[in-house]
Amino acid sequence: METANPSPNSPGAATSPGAQTTPQRPNGRILIVDDDEQNRTLLRDPLEARDFEIVEAENGEQALQRVAERLPDAILLDVMMPGMDGFEVCRRLKKDPRTAPIPVLIVTALSERKERMVGIAAGANDFLNKPVDLQDLILRVRNAVQTRHLFLQLNEEKENSERLLLNILPAAIAQRMKAGEVNIADHHPDATVLVADLVGFSSLLAHFGPEQVVCLLDEIFSAFDGLVEKHGLEKIKTIGDAYMAAGGLGGTTTDHCEASAALALDLCAEIARLNNAYSTSIRIRIGISTGPIVAGVIGRKKFSYDLWGETVREAFLIGSLTEGGTIAVAESAHERLSGSYSFEQRDFTNIPSQSSITAYALSRLSP
Repeated sequence: METANPSPNSPGAATSPGAQTTPQRPNGRILIVDDDEQNRTLLRDPLEARDFEIVEAENGEQALQRVAERLPDAILLDVMMPGMDGFEVCRRLKKDPRTAPIPVLIVTALSERKERMVGIAAGANDFLNKPVDLQDLILRVRNAVQTRHLFLQLNEEKENSERLLLNILPAAIAQRMKAGEVNIADHHPDATVLVADLVGFSSLLAHFGPEQVVCLLDEIFSAFDGLVEKHGLEKIKTIGDAYMAAGGLGGTTTDHCEASAALALDLCAEIARLNNAYSTSIRIRIGISTGPIVAGVIGRKKFSYDLWGETVREAFLIGSLTEGGTIAVAESAHERLSGSYSFEQRDFTNIPSQSSITAYALSRLSP
């Protein structure tokens, strides 16, 4: 049976009177795996005295169970155990992406180069020789825990940056940028663009403070975001108090025209709900157009995903020409929706760069 003996010059177990401890958040969670209780005690006591949270396991199977219950920050792993030895435990931990980053310190009396090579091949991060010098133990455990915490911090920052990227860009575009693609420009032959403009929102600036105005706009557009996701479309951007969404960009719903019409009705209902809740009189006007578009990412330091083309221009135009409370649908979209919705034809004249344009006011679902 292997034993761990404390070094004569090892520090005492008691903490100094002035030492700061944080029981709610210990220095780290350490799993000690050894079939000998005395060995576990010799490793546990000095670590507990320095505010490490200690979990113990008597064998390899129990060790894997403890790790599955809650991930430790580091593992002190004996090699010579009945049944599954420490090398096999280490191999299994390193094969699992969830547990692979956990530092494993193999504690062993084996000193032959061959045994060390087996440990390295199994994925061990460090070694402690028996009898264990407790100063060496504490130093190596602290380093292992710091490495683990740094990994978690970097992983959290990476996840935060990816979430931020997904807030700015469609998921498919974000994945392409993460893969290293720089110049992203796509042609979509069949897409639908929806532009929603809040009428009367600017007048609120005269009656509410800037903080209230921004909070209300945030609530409105956050609700819009949820509705866009519900209908399988993609939010493109906000422009002041205008909101732009689209479908048919790849990865979004194929029935994007129908989904955009359903979204438009939901946006109107949401504005009515908010007006009732806050005693406001905001109105919304919406333009919907279907056809080819060009989409891509512009900018290098501050980039954005945007759409271009006649379909985009038409959605903005018919939306801006109609009155508040109206969903204006271009002829291209009207052809697809005429069997499902009721419409009123609207003809707009004196349009810059063209004589006139025809749109249709979507009023309700057909009976």
